[in-house]
Amino acid sequence: MSKKFDFQAIVKQFCLYGDLVSVAPYGNGHINDTFEMVFDQAGARMRYILQRINTNVFRDPVNLMENIRRVTSHLAAKSENSRQTLTLVPAVDGKSYVIDAEGNCFRTYLFIENAKSYDILETEKQAYEAARAFGRFQADLSDIPGGRLAETIKDFHNTPVRVQQLENAIKLDKCNRVKDVAAEIDFVLSRKPMTEKLVKLQADGVIPERITHNDTKLNNVMIDDATGSGICVIDLDTVMPGLAHYDFGDMVRTGTSPAPEDEVDLSKICMRFNMFEALLRGYCSEAGRVLNDVELENLPFAGALITLEIGTRFLTDYLEGDVYFKTHREGHNLDRCRSQFQLVRSIESQHDEMMKLLNNVKKELKK
Repeated sequence: MSKKFDFQAIVKQFCLYGDLVSVAPYGNGHINDTFEMVFDQAGARMRYILQRINTNVFRDPVNLMENIRRVTSHLAAKSENSRQTLTLVPAVDGKSYVIDAEGNCFRTYLFIENAKSYDILETEKQAYEAARAFGRFQADLSDIPGGRLAETIKDFHNTPVRVQQLENAIKLDKCNRVKDVAAEIDFVLSRKPMTEKLVKLQADGVIPERITHNDTKLNNVMIDDATGSGICVIDLDTVMPGLAHYDFGDMVRTGTSPAPEDEVDLSKICMRFNMFEALLRGYCSEAGRVLNDVELENLPFAGALITLEIGTRFLTDYLEGDVYFKTHREGHNLDRCRSQFQLVRSIESQHDEMMKLLNNVKKELKK
């Protein structure tokens, strides 16, 4: 067991039964500390997930956990079985979390057996199923009661704010790097009008605010081992008010290129249209029951926008001295930025084909 936390003291504060057999680090997340716990319950082995919330990133864990409690409770009421949503194990005091003696905030989930997530999607079916799970997640939360969720990270996907942060970094140029990235800066600023499109549509009341996941990397969906179906959306820390396009756009960004996001050989980067089609069809098969026509019309655009936004964040961090994203080599954030911008070019070049596909999908939704 880790010496960092007193696991025996922590688990006694949750409604967990039996004897704690083992605790081991689990997964490859970079934000929270995640552990797999094994309990002996009358001779049967039961697994749970224990997580310590990173309060340097998520400054208000109480409201964050209230978001997750509300979301998982609402989804559970609509689910066919307990594997279709994360299930919180309550603390003995009735709360959804525990604060230990050092002030660390912990939560516990039931372990979802016989399913796994994939860092790299290898097939169109996997892309379809992951997108379908995210679409169902969004559609099922469209009628959640109780008022607006808390914003766990303010302006997380507000693209105009991200561009303003870049412009501020350009003016300060505290690392004397602006002179080396003129082409990248021009790439963003020449597209500044497009970055304002969605927020203007929302301000005009044309597209509604929705509850969005906001981190739709396709490894945030559990895929059933036996059926290959996308069964459960995980990593709910950034679930908060947003636009449907934030979720779909990040799926396109992370799910269509065959190359990693820090690939230096730009010739390897492209939007694979077959994977885009799988994502669009999967997402719309569920979210299509709640999205309006303007939301649907802007789904292809969302892929380019969110990819541009993430590339802009990488460029901003490079100019500020690599202070936000972890880097593993000189110029790592600049490599990431250039990779994202190359993907934007590929998405933009296929816009007409994406719109033709969308029109076909919209017709199918109306049948």
